[in-house]
Amino acid sequence: MLIRFVKDNLKENIELIRQLSNDEFCKKNPELSQATIGEHMRHIIELMGCLLDNYEQGIINYDNRNRNIQIQSDVNCAISILEKQLTIIDKQNKQLSLIHNCFSTEEVLPTNYFRELLYNLEHSIHHQALIKVALHNLPHIKIPSSFGVAPSTLEYRKQCAQ
Repeated sequence: MLIRFVKDNLKENIELIRQLSNDEFCKKNPELSQATIGEHMRHIIELMGCLLDNYEQGIINYDNRNRNIQIQSDVNCAISILEKQLTIIDKQNKQLSLIHNCFSTEEVLPTNYFRELLYNLEHSIHHQALIKVALHNLPHIKIPSSFGVAPSTLEYRKQCAQ
């Protein structure tokens, strides 16, 4: 079920980016503190890439990831990477180590693939919610009602509608 939700989220990102021109993707948005939709998408893509690229090694460090500016400036590059991620995301759960230095000293925490997939899903949804604010200036862009909304919120809304 988790992998299905993550795949659906990746597909939502692909479908959104397909609707954007490079200019729209790269436009600085005051609603995003002058960030671009492309910068937010690059951040989503690179964190997921960090997990997928380091799955075999078993050591994840989101702080020490590649930052590829082309992802945030070229819609075709972003789509290509998301499509690749979609094809390799279906992996077995396994134990991983997460390295972080949030508190100035490096620390290693035990984790697992599914926990990190969940983190990446929640992280993507958070950035989608921010991106959605900038999309109000682009009324021709069609986004699903689930874009930027947590699965638990979607489920709650379903219950309320009954």
